[in-house]
Amino acid sequence: MVLDVLDSIGVNCFAYCDLEEKSKNPFFLKYLGKDNDKKLLNKLSSFNAYLGIGNNQIRSEGYLNFKKYNVNFPSAVHSRSYISAHSRISDGVIIMAGVIINPFVEIGVGTICNSGSIVEHECKIGRFVHLAPGSVLTGQVEVGDFSFIGANSVVRQGVKIGKNVIIGAGAVVLRDVLDNSIVFGNPGKIKG
Repeated sequence: MVLDVLDSIGVNCFAYCDLEEKSKNPFFLKYLGKDNDKKLLNKLSSFNAYLGIGNNQIRSEGYLNFKKYNVNFPSAVHSRSYISAHSRISDGVIIMAGVIINPFVEIGVGTICNSGSIVEHECKIGRFVHLAPGSVLTGQVEVGDFSFIGANSVVRQGVKIGKNVIIGAGAVVLRDVLDNSIVFGNPGKIKG
């Protein structure tokens, strides 16, 4: 959860916006209004915002919409994660607890690295990717924009994963995956 990441690094989050006010609000955040309200977005100009949206496409649309109003999207890295000083993390990246990012990794805008995911050396991760809990990218893996890497999946060194790919939970990916494919099983089988 993004609020846990922010809390771990001492960032005080005071409010949220969404299409509707949530009935459950365990952090007692103030509801500002709909995230597509132009008057609200104008008021948020120059504020910092963090996107806690799991769906890659919706997260991308929110990011682009808010950017039009000069809202800032700093990355948020949980205090109990390791990020190599020799890696590059773009804006709007959320890195949960227990994540390991090793040297010479590049992570694109708006990507989520969920709890316990591991990204080994020289990986290139595109924009608005989601690494689910426990996923492992061994060295020199490339992941295209908007792809989803399932929980506890493993991608072999040097494999290239295209755009809009879904890797199922627990899959073991041993060879390159074309755009818009779904991979499941061990060894990974490509569907679509």
